[in-house]
Amino acid sequence: MSAIATLDEARASKDAVLTVADVSRILGLNPRTVSEEIRQGGIPSIRVGRRILVPRERFLALFQVEGSR
Repeated sequence: MSAIATLDEARASKDAVLTVADVSRILGLNPRTVSEEIRQGGIPSIRVGRRILVPRERFLALFQVEGSR
Protein backbone atom coordinates (compact mmCIF):
# COMPACT_ATOMS: atom_id res chain seq x y z
CA MET A 1 0.00 0.00 0.00
CA SER A 2 1.21 3.47 -0.81
CA ALA A 3 0.35 6.69 0.99
CA ILE A 4 -2.86 8.22 -0.35
CA ALA A 5 -3.57 11.88 0.32
CA THR A 6 -6.52 12.92 -1.86
CA LEU A 7 -9.89 11.55 -2.99
CA ASP A 8 -8.59 11.47 -6.57
CA GLU A 9 -5.62 9.34 -5.47
CA ALA A 10 -8.00 7.04 -3.58
CA ARG A 11 -10.20 6.68 -6.67
CA ALA A 12 -7.14 5.88 -8.84
CA SER A 13 -5.62 3.45 -6.33
CA LYS A 14 -5.75 -0.28 -6.97
CA ASP A 15 -5.53 -0.99 -3.22
CA ALA A 16 -8.68 -2.61 -1.83
CA VAL A 17 -8.33 -0.89 1.54
CA LEU A 18 -7.18 2.39 3.04
CA THR A 19 -5.45 2.86 6.37
CA VAL A 20 -6.63 5.20 9.11
CA ALA A 21 -3.65 7.40 8.18
CA ASP A 22 -4.79 7.51 4.53
CA VAL A 23 -8.33 8.47 5.54
CA SER A 24 -7.07 11.14 7.94
CA ARG A 25 -4.92 12.69 5.16
CA ILE A 26 -7.80 12.58 2.65
CA LEU A 27 -10.25 14.20 5.06
CA GLY A 28 -7.75 16.55 6.70
CA LEU A 29 -8.59 15.18 10.14
CA ASN A 30 -6.56 13.92 13.06
CA PRO A 31 -6.17 10.11 13.01
CA ARG A 32 -7.84 9.98 16.44
CA THR A 33 -10.89 11.74 15.02
CA VAL A 34 -11.03 9.23 12.15
CA SER A 35 -10.67 6.33 14.61
CA GLU A 36 -13.52 7.72 16.72
CA GLU A 37 -15.74 8.10 13.65
CA ILE A 38 -14.93 4.49 12.70
CA ARG A 39 -15.78 3.36 16.24
CA GLN A 40 -19.13 5.17 16.04
CA GLY A 41 -19.91 3.58 12.66
CA GLY A 42 -19.68 6.69 10.50
CA ILE A 43 -16.83 5.28 8.43
CA PRO A 44 -17.00 1.63 7.33
CA SER A 45 -14.07 -0.50 8.48
CA ILE A 46 -12.74 -3.99 9.01
CA ARG A 47 -10.37 -5.16 11.71
CA VAL A 48 -7.47 -7.42 10.77
CA GLY A 49 -5.72 -8.35 13.99
CA ARG A 50 -4.93 -5.00 15.58
CA ARG A 51 -5.09 -3.07 12.30
CA ILE A 52 -8.17 -1.12 11.28
CA LEU A 53 -8.66 -0.91 7.53
CA VAL A 54 -11.25 0.98 5.52
CA PRO A 55 -12.60 -0.69 2.37
CA ARG A 56 -11.75 1.79 -0.41
CA GLU A 57 -14.98 1.37 -2.43
CA ARG A 58 -17.22 1.72 0.64
CA PHE A 59 -15.28 4.82 1.75
CA LEU A 60 -15.57 6.40 -1.70
CA ALA A 61 -19.30 5.62 -1.73
CA LEU A 62 -19.68 8.07 1.17
CA PHE A 63 -18.82 10.85 -1.31
CA GLN A 64 -21.10 9.79 -4.17
CA VAL A 65 -23.80 12.30 -5.01
CA GLU A 66 -27.19 10.75 -5.79
CA GLY A 67 -27.86 10.70 -9.53
CA SER A 68 -24.28 11.62 -10.49
CA ARG A 69 -23.54 8.53 -12.56
